Amino acid sequence: MSYSEVFIHPTAVVDEGAVIGAGTRIWHFCHLMPRSRVGQGCNIGQNVFIDNEVVVGNRVKVQNNVSLYNGVIVEDDAFIGPSAVFTNVINPRSFIERKTEFRTTLVRRGASIGANATIVCGVTIGEYALVGAGAVVTKDVPAYALVVGNPAQQQGWVSRAGYRLAFNSLGMATCTSTGEIYGLQNGRINMLSSFDQ
Repeated sequence: MSYSEVFIHPTAVVDEGAVIGAGTRIWHFCHLMPRSRVGQGCNIGQNVFIDNEVVVGNRVKVQNNVSLYNGVIVEDDAFIGPSAVFTNVINPRSFIERKTEFRTTLVRRGASIGANATIVCGVTIGEYALVGAGAVVTKDVPAYALVVGNPAQQQGWVSRAGYRLAFNSLGMATCTSTGEIYGLQNGRINMLSSFDQ
């Protein structure tokens, strides 16, 4: 286990073999299984469970009461809101062992998942997508998409900073917060200028 510059609250259980990156904070009553991996600069809130084979990237925030089960991969800079739910089997039965049927769920870089959202296994949440609080995601979410409801439906597009994008007749939009410019073509977003440049 790597503990360099890591804060682990005394009530947390981190099993031997778990890998935790520098600068990460693990808070009250968390449990990290032996083959879990958490990147650098993460904040793992109270009562979070991270299962074997789960990979959490760098600078990820996982809020209170979230369980990341085997099959979940969370890329850098993602946000998972409090009490969000992830599944890993599509048709669970307590009396049938289905550990060989776990499906991969991928949360791409910079995506945000709102409080109490449910993510059904096997889907991909695209880069910088925004899943609204309480949404039930049953299919892939495109990059930069805003989805809400049960089942989750797309209601528009958001910038990297999480602000709604209003596209003009030429398919162009500007983030009101950062000034980044986006283009929409054939149902896909392209960032044309970035505040990083």
